Amino acid sequence: MAQVERTLEGKVALVAGATRGAGRGIAVALGAQGATVYVSGRSTRGRRSEYDRPETIEETAELVTAAGGRGIAVVADHLVPEQVEALVGRIDAEQGRLDVLVNDIWGGERLFEWESTVWEHDLDKGLRLLRLAVETHAVTSHYALPLLLREPGGLVVEMTDGTAEYNASRYRVSFFYDIAKSAVLRMAFALGHEVGPRGATAVALTPGWLRSEMMLDNFGVTEANWRDALKTVPHFGISETPFYVGRAVAALAADPELSRWNGQSLSSGQLARVYGFTDVDGSRPDAWRYMVEVQDPDLPADPTGYR
Repeated sequence: MAQVERTLEGKVALVAGATRGAGRGIAVALGAQGATVYVSGRSTRGRRSEYDRPETIEETAELVTAAGGRGIAVVADHLVPEQVEALVGRIDAEQGRLDVLVNDIWGGERLFEWESTVWEHDLDKGLRLLRLAVETHAVTSHYALPLLLREPGGLVVEMTDGTAEYNASRYRVSFFYDIAKSAVLRMAFALGHEVGPRGATAVALTPGWLRSEMMLDNFGVTEANWRDALKTVPHFGISETPFYVGRAVAALAADPELSRWNGQSLSSGQLARVYGFTDVDGSRPDAWRYMVEVQDPDLPADPTGYR
């Protein structure tokens, strides 16, 4: 994943929730541009989280270093304020600065129930989802932003699913899922008002249809043969790797005019058009435009012109 330019040499990032998926892709993309990246999460080689999956924060840190940066794995449950405070304290002690904060904590894949009403949905799972998706972001920002604001030019990225425009008029999966993703969009808006006057920029960012490790497993394919899933899920042709949204974050972090985006809702496909980066295969998937123009109207799957 190494790239020629190293536009983030000397910069320090924290990717909260970097064990897998978009978080891992973002951490590696920042590393490819020369950044020092702290990757936090609960899954380690010695202990798996409730996901019970093989990906670990140590692996992510090693991928960051292999890409050309410096990856540092730190175990942290972002629902535990003391652990987040200690994580940020360590970054301050070791680096004295924080230039990029990515709030990518989620953890809800096994908690939400598709098309399940609030009275039918398992209440404990729904409330757990809200805590993981919303409370963790608030806790992390509370402790990390004073360090990020120490120097001007910092970037805060709130990772979500869907743009503000798309989600405003569409029901997303279930009551709890819809609330969680909408709340994160609003977080970026609110943070923009709080950090903008203090020299930083906050944005909400969504990938498109992400070929995460879990998604590939669900469809019984790998990254090498992912197109085999199109036989049963034709619209999967618009999907993208986690490194695509990672390159979006790296492009934002390196932009000297970053503040123009403050408080806005952005997507990987949108930023690819602005900054000119591509996915690993050289394409530029524009999933949210595809969703509106092809998938939602129930037209035949055809990503031509959308990647």
